[in-house]
Amino acid sequence: MAPSQDLGERDQQPPVSYPDLENGQHGKIPNGQASTTGTEGSGTPRANEKDDILLPNGNHDLKEKSQETNTNIVDWDGPDDPANPQNWTLSKKWLNISVVGLITFNVPLASSMFAPAVPQLLQDFHTDNASLSTFVVSVYILGLAAGPLILAPMSELYGRLNVYHVGNVLFIIFTVACGLATNINMLVAFRFLAGLVGAAPIAIGAGTIADVTNLQQRGTAMSIWSLGPLLGPSIGPVIGGFLSQAAGWRWIFWLLAIIAGAVAIISFFVLQETHAPTLLKRKTNRLRKDTGNMELRSKLDTQLPPKEMFLRAIVRPCKMLLFSPVCLILSLYSAFVYALIYFMFSTFSFIFKANYGFNQGTVGLVYLACGIGMLLGLGIQQLTGDRVRQRLADKRNGGDHKPEYRFPPMFIAGGLLPAGLFMYGWTVQYHVHWAVPLLGTLIAGIGICIISICINTYLVDTFTMYAASALAASAVLRSVFAAVLPLFALQMYNKLGLGWGNSLLAFVGLGMWPITLLFFVHGEKLRKNPKFQIKF
Repeated sequence: MAPSQDLGERDQQPPVSYPDLENGQHGKIPNGQASTTGTEGSGTPRANEKDDILLPNGNHDLKEKSQETNTNIVDWDGPDDPANPQNWTLSKKWLNISVVGLITFNVPLASSMFAPAVPQLLQDFHTDNASLSTFVVSVYILGLAAGPLILAPMSELYGRLNVYHVGNVLFIIFTVACGLATNINMLVAFRFLAGLVGAAPIAIGAGTIADVTNLQQRGTAMSIWSLGPLLGPSIGPVIGGFLSQAAGWRWIFWLLAIIAGAVAIISFFVLQETHAPTLLKRKTNRLRKDTGNMELRSKLDTQLPPKEMFLRAIVRPCKMLLFSPVCLILSLYSAFVYALIYFMFSTFSFIFKANYGFNQGTVGLVYLACGIGMLLGLGIQQLTGDRVRQRLADKRNGGDHKPEYRFPPMFIAGGLLPAGLFMYGWTVQYHVHWAVPLLGTLIAGIGICIISICINTYLVDTFTMYAASALAASAVLRSVFAAVLPLFALQMYNKLGLGWGNSLLAFVGLGMWPITLLFFVHGEKLRKNPKFQIKF
């Protein structure tokens, strides 16, 4: 069947690049060449590339399978098939990416919007346990940590679109339940469940981006997606502070449910399926029905039973963390950086009320400084990231991209982060004018944003076929750090003081700074080292 040509002008893409997980190199798919099995990204690996999914009996000749010319195999209708998300029009791609970014923004927004209202909550529930108040915020992030391990595999069985839609609906239900909670135990339970089901865009958002973008588009797309988990926690407390002061803490959850409802409606009418195995499976089912040929099967069909696929998909992120130093080390760096947001945000209310006399409404504005820093970081990354990447590719590798070319912006960002922490800690310790410590959080915010975007984009470039699993692995570690680290924030400040407490965090950041140079110089060797190749 010839592909339709009446969909408007499509973006002209170079051959799609995918990582060869067998040897760590990137190959290109010539136009019209056959494809083999894939499970996450919408693209397909080279025809002569070994499939790294080990089939149950272990006796399949995968190379021979990849060269199969069986007429019962269902594939795309040529390299320009408009049904392939890689061939969508630019407007269609960016519309879907923007909606995914909107969902990804809404979920972290809920994580911190409640923070300024914690003192009010404690009063209503007649408790003064400060650690418990921090846990009410952290338990939501624990849900975000557990969610990707379940939702990412579900997207492989049922498609990304179904996971987004079901996650949106359940998120609304559990958010409303939080607002109806009559005791703190109910609130904690429903907060965890809201985080669990709300993790869908965090679990599979990067996979959606890998489904539809090429190399030139991916940096901008990852920036849009990464901004949600970074900026959402900064804006949430501003809204939550004034709203809880004016209408009470329960209205925070009513507003979140209203926003989530609007986002769910937009998603229902705008989002489309991007997962190639799911799309080809649907095409296969249609052709079976039309032709009566039940021997037809998708080119991307793993021929694994659903239970086996689900278990393998659950294990895959864990294997990446355990056996891939690339994924583990960068995920640890990303987790520490992300946890700093919640570490600071969980203590802002106490510090700025005690040291500067801010009220429940104005203390929410404190969170904006870090958010403004993240917006500046996004702007800097957008202006410099792709230019530096292309310049390095032209100068060092004949114009061909390497994932390591994403790292140079981190050279500066890795220094800005500890500098901002030092400034924030010592100026708030000595009650310097409130604008100065907020400037410190702004500087730290720039570093946090650039580091996070660079690491996320590097992981997608490196594990393109398995981008969703790589980012799910990183998200699990990131959310665990973000949930646990703030639990010890007040105790650390009580023992070390604000100056030395934040200096300790800054020293950890300084210790991680050389990771950037390490991966820029030796990252390719680590990716290609046979010891670290993973069989899924």
